[in-house]
Amino acid sequence: MMHPVTIIGAGLGGLTLARVLHVHGIPAEVYEAEASPAARAQGGMLDIHDYNGQHALQAAGLMAQFRAIVLDGRQAMRALGQDGTVLFEKDDDGTGGRPEALRADLRQILLAALPHDTVRWGRKATGAHPLGGGRHEVTFADGSSVTTRVLIGADGAWSRIRPLLSKAIPEYAGTSFVETYLFNAETRHPAVARAVGDGSMFAPAPDRAITAHRERGDTLHAYVSLTRPLTWFDSIDFADPAAAATRVAAEFDGWAPALTALIRDTDTPPVLRPHYALPERHRWERTPGVTLVGDAAHLLAPNGEGANWAMYDGAELGKALAAHPDHVEAGLDTYEQAMFTRMSQADDETSKHLEETFGDTVPESLLALMPSHQQSH
Repeated sequence: MMHPVTIIGAGLGGLTLARVLHVHGIPAEVYEAEASPAARAQGGMLDIHDYNGQHALQAAGLMAQFRAIVLDGRQAMRALGQDGTVLFEKDDDGTGGRPEALRADLRQILLAALPHDTVRWGRKATGAHPLGGGRHEVTFADGSSVTTRVLIGADGAWSRIRPLLSKAIPEYAGTSFVETYLFNAETRHPAVARAVGDGSMFAPAPDRAITAHRERGDTLHAYVSLTRPLTWFDSIDFADPAAAATRVAAEFDGWAPALTALIRDTDTPPVLRPHYALPERHRWERTPGVTLVGDAAHLLAPNGEGANWAMYDGAELGKALAAHPDHVEAGLDTYEQAMFTRMSQADDETSKHLEETFGDTVPESLLALMPSHQQSH
């Protein structure tokens, strides 16, 4: 009988791992810093890809539940010029392979598929240290601790488990999002709603861009991308939402009002989200009794893949442990070697994605990737 698996972090990667282990009859306990599932908003839309995220959901036996939370029509996409001109448009015909769902809904179907006592809420990990023989102790901010023979760090960018394996520290990737929302867009912001369309909209330029998604309930969720040093953002007083929105919108002077309104008219305080990344091809030597999944293992600048790869990691690790019930180390090694190979390829794709998104030839470089544009040239 395999020892219970201790998972630090109840994000999508950690919960997928716990669920796949549960499917295979392996007990798991998840420790999460947040006080409850509703402690904070869980972010926006995720497109769950048919080559990684959906594979993870299949391994978790949750494809039917996933289909029930998919928001139909949201795979529609368009690219706009700075003047609001539509440069590219694709309707959602159901064949895109990347159905959209809200992160909070996805997390909820994973939580609902676990025994009710799997997640220990309000347990913020502060550190971990080896005890020998593959055993580790994890300490928590409330003064408690847990000892385990199988420890998984699923605790994101600033993982408290990663130092057991690696000295790598995330570094600023040079770009940041400023996140905004417009509510009741069809009635309160009709021009913006028309500009965004039925799914996602991307308006790129060198070193800046505006991306928006239509979410459930007539909500528009925008990510304003800026390639700026952290010191530039330090000069903005985000404690004054109106002043912060005005300052960020000033970087888009001359753009169509239907685009800049996503910033100027935000119904929520603008939230700064700097992007950090671990070194490319981050890896470590096999260390008994412990490994990492998701951003704890391979934090990248946002490229639409982070949640998908975290879920895939969780599923693959769960399957590897289930395949080696009497030899945890073999399971951990099998998982790590495949993950290292997989993510070194993803590193290359992320570098290419950032160049295409923020390079000097935007939006031409992006349009060149669009199928209809390729066919017309």
